[in-house]
Amino acid sequence: MASVRAAERYVAVDLGAESGRALVGTYDGDHLAVEEVHRFANRPVRLPSALHWDILALLAEVRAGIAAAERRGALTSLAVDAWGVDFGLLDARGALLGNPVHYRDARTDGMLEAAFAVVPREEIFEQTGIQFLPINSLYQLLALVRADDPALRVASTLLTIPDLLNYWLTGEKACEFTNATTTQCFNPRTRAWATGLLRRLGIPEHVLPQVLPPGGTLGSLRDEACARRSTRVVLPGSHDTASAVAGTPLRDADAAYISSGTWFLVGVEVREPIITPQTLALNLTNEGGVGNTFRLLRNVMGLWLVQGIRRGLGRPGSAADYAELTRAAAAAPPFAAVIDPDAAPFFRADDMAQAIRDFCISAGQPPPDGPGALVRVALEALALRSRWVIEHLEEVTGRAIRTIHIVGGGARNRLLCQMTADATGRPVLAGPIESTALGNLIVQLMAAGTIASLGEGRELVARSVPPQEFLPAADPRWQDAYGRFQALIGEAPPPDANLTADRIAINTGG
Repeated sequence: MASVRAAERYVAVDLGAESGRALVGTYDGDHLAVEEVHRFANRPVRLPSALHWDILALLAEVRAGIAAAERRGALTSLAVDAWGVDFGLLDARGALLGNPVHYRDARTDGMLEAAFAVVPREEIFEQTGIQFLPINSLYQLLALVRADDPALRVASTLLTIPDLLNYWLTGEKACEFTNATTTQCFNPRTRAWATGLLRRLGIPEHVLPQVLPPGGTLGSLRDEACARRSTRVVLPGSHDTASAVAGTPLRDADAAYISSGTWFLVGVEVREPIITPQTLALNLTNEGGVGNTFRLLRNVMGLWLVQGIRRGLGRPGSAADYAELTRAAAAAPPFAAVIDPDAAPFFRADDMAQAIRDFCISAGQPPPDGPGALVRVALEALALRSRWVIEHLEEVTGRAIRTIHIVGGGARNRLLCQMTADATGRPVLAGPIESTALGNLIVQLMAAGTIASLGEGRELVARSVPPQEFLPAADPRWQDAYGRFQALIGEAPPPDANLTADRIAINTGG
């Protein structure tokens, strides 16, 4: 049996806000090897009407990635994961009614307030358990309702981005569970669409498709002529963070994770959603996970800040380019200024460097000068916000979080990993970088019966890609910076100012 399994090949298609790729996973009975076979840019297109995703170009690239994988051998299955909240609308014939709109488009401006005028904020959270962000599908749909958008009036089906691609690959219309939960249109307690909420906001319920759990086979792959192929299309945790968390080799049940990319998803894994006044006040979110789990987390702005600084320099954004900026940040003076990475001016900043400088000036701090200083301020802010989220997750869950796993693109940034360890006073385990693809592949292996459980899959990841450990250093300046951060966001510091120093001593044996 082991020799048969060693010959099986699986494809993970992973789409992010900046780029996408197709990766082939091969399991030899003990390790999972991953090879990237196709990579492509994901470039939004701005029209006079809105900022759009070029979904047809993405479909062409996905097909090119599958073809590249097939040229190297037969495929057992493939699965697609992507970002959440955005969607396409189909008419009754299954035709796409316009390119999906990008979540950073301004059409949702004012939509949270419009929703709260009809349904109180507390009630929306009680029914959905989802963090309030203007990008959520609920507010995108409300914007269409209030504009009396003709596409919504004639739409027959709504499909999130990975579900839309799956429809074109298989001909099957369905919404995978983990992505459905992120829309803020889904009730995680009843495991069904929140139809009562949608009805009160005037959002048509009939467009929402059947919700299917991760781990099932959606159908067989179809080529461009609609001919059926032998390759199966499996539903992974189609929300990319769901796949990233599935691919995180959590050290224990009390470990936290940071899925680090354009966004930082800082959270813990729980068995049931935690929908309480406290999680509402903290703006935490309950998103579906793989293996009957939920992801209790908070979205933090993430490396979008660094990406924006780099774009302002007119550079192409290669790995070497980011490494150069990180080296400059490491050489810059520490703690020159403290910013809140989640502040509204950073969300759509066309000039990120100037937005950071303006924020510092408005807060009575010296503005950072030069790319290295700017990136350093951004990375320190991400470490400080991560500490804030993790401490509040401890309060909500009653857990003592001892370890933090950083996975995704940020795991290759040694400066960020060490900052996070130092800021939080907890060991950081960095890697795998390809956690999303690995989580996607784990679910395909489970669907094939090759492995039995999520836990077994995580053990496989830990063997295949051992993480790197960063231990916290006792630097009292982090405590001072955290106090400045708390003051910045209007939160009083805890009475025990030595909390982090004490934790560092415990975690390092000091």
